[in-house]
Amino acid sequence: MSAATGFVRTSVATECPRRRAVPPAEAAASPTETGTRATEHARVDAVGTEGSAESEDPVESAESADAEREQLAARVEELSAEVGQLRQALETRPVIDQARGMVMALAPCDADTAWQVLVRVSQHSNVKLRSVAAALVAGAEGTPVPKPVRKNLAAALHGVRTTRG
Repeated sequence: MSAATGFVRTSVATECPRRRAVPPAEAAASPTETGTRATEHARVDAVGTEGSAESEDPVESAESADAEREQLAARVEELSAEVGQLRQALETRPVIDQARGMVMALAPCDADTAWQVLVRVSQHSNVKLRSVAAALVAGAEGTPVPKPVRKNLAAALHGVRTTRG
């Protein structure tokens, strides 16, 4: 360490094993010879092993890339569908929870039983659960509940009341 500057002198050749002094014969090499060395270095793959650049089949590489692209496209499509379903669930969840609370008050029952009532009404009415929930909430605000939903809700509530009582 130099007392005046506080810096430590190092030798690049000793500290960095990749760097080395270039012998004069190699420094004066023709461009073709250095091009060959560059090609040799280009053959080293990502894992650090050497391989021949000519050994890769371009058709096989293209087919592999196409297969990977198809897999990625399919995965993107799956994820897009899942995101859509999750967004719809977030939008309809408050209405479903309101309907569940209404069923809990009407039956009276716990949250799990109220959920089963809504599922049963949905299945027997052949109407999506979120639509059943929306119809019940709208019914509390004065909009008539569709007859199949009303009929199946009455039957489901009756079933809950008779099994509890």
